[in-house]
Amino acid sequence: MTSPDLPAELKAALNARLEGLSRSDAASRAAVISQTYREGGGSGTIRTETDALAYALARMPATYAAVVASLNALAEVRPDFAPATLLDVGAGPGTASWAATEAFASLQHCTLFDANAALRTLAQHLARDSTRLHAVTYELGPARTLLAQAEPADLVIASYMVGEIGDVERTALADALWSKTRDTLLVVEPGTPAGYARIITLRAQLIAAGAHVASPCPHDRACPLIAPDWCHFSQRLQRSRAHKQVKGAEVPFEDERFAYVALTRLPATSHPSRVLAQPDAGKVEIAAKLCTPDGVTVTRIPRRAKADYARARRWRWGDAV
Repeated sequence: MTSPDLPAELKAALNARLEGLSRSDAASRAAVISQTYREGGGSGTIRTETDALAYALARMPATYAAVVASLNALAEVRPDFAPATLLDVGAGPGTASWAATEAFASLQHCTLFDANAALRTLAQHLARDSTRLHAVTYELGPARTLLAQAEPADLVIASYMVGEIGDVERTALADALWSKTRDTLLVVEPGTPAGYARIITLRAQLIAAGAHVASPCPHDRACPLIAPDWCHFSQRLQRSRAHKQVKGAEVPFEDERFAYVALTRLPATSHPSRVLAQPDAGKVEIAAKLCTPDGVTVTRIPRRAKADYARARRWRWGDAV
């Protein structure tokens, strides 16, 4: 499994860009950017190199961790998947591309799209001396316009970007993303009810267009969860000193909540159930909420079933079992 922590060469490149940067200035800029995102805005407040660095410090580690967790889940279900080409749509500072190249040594070329010039410039600086991202094309402009001109790729990723556009544009973008997907499309969104709703809408739209779910769902049917419940997962990551400074945090770790779906051209041969919440381990039994091919169920494993109980004690939220 790929580590959720930023790779060493990305940390080194990011630290090099941070020399001389005022942490208090970065923190105040990051707070404005974060507030804009929480209010449903996009990357329009990121206009300068300092803005881009503040965003990268505040959000890149968590976004990277969520994408890595999603790719790990995909690789677990599709261990034979070895993409050679990647389209990273709404790439920002290149976070998803870094995650994909760590997860798949088979990747030979990455094409990144974003409309934000400051984030594109930062991404190019961060990848300049990378051994992983040496073959990268980063194009600037609206996603759908660039997708219309793009060659299909084995893996297409849209990470934390479909929430930045309206419903009509989101529907058109989903079709455009799928049209350029040779094998697998991964969409990652914040693990909020709204983020989950966007994932479920896109999922249904593309299943109707012929897609199949590889993960997290063990089926292609409608999501069986009933509101106010929603499907999301959590990935813990360690905070660097700079990360804590810009977030104004004392805790040395962060838990990123995210929702995702990986859609493929061919149906998956494996359909494991998915752990939807951290199992409740008691003295008598372990109770685990699972999404199964037959729907959502709470599975109870009694302590007297020693082998099953020992195995269930290792289950974690988000695991395929």
